[in-house]
Amino acid sequence: MGGGPAGAILSLLLARAKIPVTLLEAHEDFDRDFRGDTIHPSVLEIMYELGLAERLHSLRHSKIHTATFMTPTGPITVADFRRLKTRFPYIMMLPQAEFLEFITEEAKRYENFRLVMGASVQELIKEDGMIRGVRYRAHDGWHEVRATLTVGADGRSSRVRRLAGFELVKTSPPMDVLWFRIERKAYDPEGVLARFGRGHALVMLDRLDQWQIAYVILKGTYQQIHAAGLGELRRSIAEMIPEMALRLDALQDWKQVSVLSVESSRVKQWYLPGLLLIGDAAHVMSPIGGVGINYAIQDAVAAANILSEPLKQHRVELSDLKRVQREREWPTRIIQKIQALAQEQVIAAALRSNQTLRLPFLARLLLKIPFLRNIPARIMAFGFRPVHVKKELQNA
Repeated sequence: MGGGPAGAILSLLLARAKIPVTLLEAHEDFDRDFRGDTIHPSVLEIMYELGLAERLHSLRHSKIHTATFMTPTGPITVADFRRLKTRFPYIMMLPQAEFLEFITEEAKRYENFRLVMGASVQELIKEDGMIRGVRYRAHDGWHEVRATLTVGADGRSSRVRRLAGFELVKTSPPMDVLWFRIERKAYDPEGVLARFGRGHALVMLDRLDQWQIAYVILKGTYQQIHAAGLGELRRSIAEMIPEMALRLDALQDWKQVSVLSVESSRVKQWYLPGLLLIGDAAHVMSPIGGVGINYAIQDAVAAANILSEPLKQHRVELSDLKRVQREREWPTRIIQKIQALAQEQVIAAALRSNQTLRLPFLARLLLKIPFLRNIPARIMAFGFRPVHVKKELQNA
């Protein structure tokens, strides 16, 4: 359940392993605005292992080679991916809808793959203490799918998680994000840019002919910003990017602005008999570093690596599902801790103080030491304990 990155990749890998798989997506298409569009080197390496990297790169995309903070003392590059030892020393910016269409079209080459769009899962089938599948509603009525294993990959608001009774362990991130786009000129800088004003912050993502902008606000202040009006929002943003102030005139309607309520949470146990959660269904990620998609896909690869053989035998034990969580849980919890520190110690501190940003002394020192300065880029690019597709699935 869930045709996002985790569900799509897991479906493709299982189809390649000749395992019958049905992918249920609640929406009629993949096109949702302001979904994460960053494909990090970890995922590009996975695409290479599957023989899909060259075709993926044939799609129109942009590349981000650096991430830079603009500070009162000048720009500071906090991550330079060009220094990493990888075939893909950059973050690929590709609309997620196109990525998902690419992956599912590849999966359709296998007769044992089935994609159902507009399938709203309403019930879990429970028999003898196990999850045996789901019942979903579509335009033509109710349907039932029975399965050896049911996987919830349906995102941060997972219905499967709720139906199964999992409880989230939540933290309280101090910020929310307003997403919108403005025109990008050919002479603009490239990559990821972060700007901080007095009590404000924004991040700009290079999307070829557009900038995708994340305007960071303190949690709970959106209604106050909305009440002040779009004119005040444009003025505040123009203070941070005065060279692009005229382009902000295109922002004329609140419908052009999407609000992301930033969350960071996880379930203690990712599985029940016959059921597994992966991606945001198991661990909701903050947008810090843009790593959510990449961790979800690595969950999917780990699940396929571990479960493909048990699935071929039509017998998945709790110990198999536990192995998936054991392999992916600690890298996820570490990155969530790092995100929480960045949110509280850097971003929220700058927003609350009404002062322009200064990176902490230790962070500035880290970026000046040659053998340490690649650490932030490596964490963003690969996370902790990167996953690789096992040989049997690479050659499928």
